[in-house]
Amino acid sequence: MKWLRRKEEKLIKPSMEEKQAEKLRQLGAQLALLRQEKGLSLDELVLLTKIPRRLLQSIEIGNLTDLPEPIYVQGLIRQFADALGIKGAEFASTFPIGSQTVNLQITWKPKAMNQLRPVHLYLLYIVLIICSVKGLSQLLNNQALQAKNNQLEINSQAESGLTSEQIQSKELQQIQPVSDTFSSSPDIQTVEIGVTLKSSSWIRVIADGKTEFEGVLPEGSHRNWKATQQLTVKTDNAGGVLMSVNHQEAREMGKPGKTGEVRIAAKVKS
Repeated sequence: MKWLRRKEEKLIKPSMEEKQAEKLRQLGAQLALLRQEKGLSLDELVLLTKIPRRLLQSIEIGNLTDLPEPIYVQGLIRQFADALGIKGAEFASTFPIGSQTVNLQITWKPKAMNQLRPVHLYLLYIVLIICSVKGLSQLLNNQALQAKNNQLEINSQAESGLTSEQIQSKELQQIQPVSDTFSSSPDIQTVEIGVTLKSSSWIRVIADGKTEFEGVLPEGSHRNWKATQQLTVKTDNAGGVLMSVNHQEAREMGKPGKTGEVRIAAKVKS
């Protein structure tokens, strides 16, 4: 008789799992209603709680089979309720967990984003972007400066009234006046010049109508030429050539990087 009575009590008294399932349906229905009243979707709750959508949906419909252990379910309910603006700890405490120790701290955590994209990759992307922008800016500035210089040169040439052929001829033939720079002694019938190279330069020397030398002289070299009528010296780097006439003080033939031509005529003694 005692065994039969115990069996009947067992059939009448619901199990802990049944209590949990029933309570979950009640709490889930309340959470679903509150969520709808606040106009929030499940996807928005996922962002707020960091809980997967399938777990939130299982709580709302009271599906205990798709949820973890009861102690974790209680924590999920608490976090769900907190996100909706109600006291989650008090709300979740009505969910039975049996003989398990109550621990309201959720052990499940979403995967951190830095595990998927390390911070140093972001820093590398930022450095590459800064370098690219800086390089592009410098390139554009150089192009703008070059265009401005070209425009200024064109304007200057246009104001001078010279044609393009005349301008080109003028640039290629920058001949210094002989009388303003070099002169021979009035008491000497022959003329002698000496050249000293400050930097490697191309030189042509014509003595009395005959080419005595044409070629490139290295830096530091020194040469002398004589003529009885006229000496002509041409160079592609006037600033790199020091020239003296009849052992007078040596002077540069012109500006560095510019072509230069000097003619020295021998003067007959009167």
